[in-house]
Amino acid sequence: MRKLISDKENTWCIGCGNFGIFNAIRKSIKELVEEDHTLSDFVMSSGIGCHGKIFDYLDISGLYGLHGRALASAQGIKMANPQLHVITFGGDGDSLGEGLEHTLFAAKRNMDVTLILHNNGNYGLTTGQASPLSTLGFKGLSTPKGNVEPPFSAINLLMEAGASFVARGYSAKIDHLSDLMRRAILHKGFSFIEVLQPCVSYNNTYELYNHRCAIMDSIPDNTEEARRLALDTNSIRLGVFREEERPVYHEAVASRAPAMTIGQRIAFLQENQ
Repeated sequence: MRKLISDKENTWCIGCGNFGIFNAIRKSIKELVEEDHTLSDFVMSSGIGCHGKIFDYLDISGLYGLHGRALASAQGIKMANPQLHVITFGGDGDSLGEGLEHTLFAAKRNMDVTLILHNNGNYGLTTGQASPLSTLGFKGLSTPKGNVEPPFSAINLLMEAGASFVARGYSAKIDHLSDLMRRAILHKGFSFIEVLQPCVSYNNTYELYNHRCAIMDSIPDNTEEARRLALDTNSIRLGVFREEERPVYHEAVASRAPAMTIGQRIAFLQENQ
């Protein structure tokens, strides 16, 4: 099987956390192909930002979306080709800033797609502005005196929106992250993974995450416990916070009565004037 690496020049910074995400998704797809899948079963979409370059480097089919719109494209792909495993890569700004509405509604609908969120806590491609997930006090080009806004909790936000699979990984723990990706891809419903991803140029969090990240042994017993653990910044939990089954959007739509033809619609309107 090929290595899933394209021939494009890689321009991520040396030490960028995106490399860990790239290697983890390659590992998970390779394992699935070695079992009972083919590469044609997988398609990706990505947005704009450092994360989006994964579209150039990962050698599978896909679509390079507009800023904040990658998940909108992914939903269209799934509706038209429900047999595909659709994987979306988004940055914290791309998915929770410009694309917040698409993210929340995809979770609400329980669209059967996977969103892998590259959370580096800033807009790295445009040299370090504060993002929706930047921590209090973060200093960047747009916040030289320190960020005064609290960040979203991505985990709690997506659980509240209705995502049926919610997890968190760390780009330096590739094997664990790859396992999460595998579970997310195979999950039937909207699956979300927040990946803690250091930005070596503008938000180097390796030391923080290496000391504070802790892998959970099991899924929290209930939503309140999951929310509490997701907010703990002293021991940053990695693993699955929610995994449940509920109806998926594309099947609910397909189960409805067939749409009217134009002629049927005209006749219906004439009869009900």
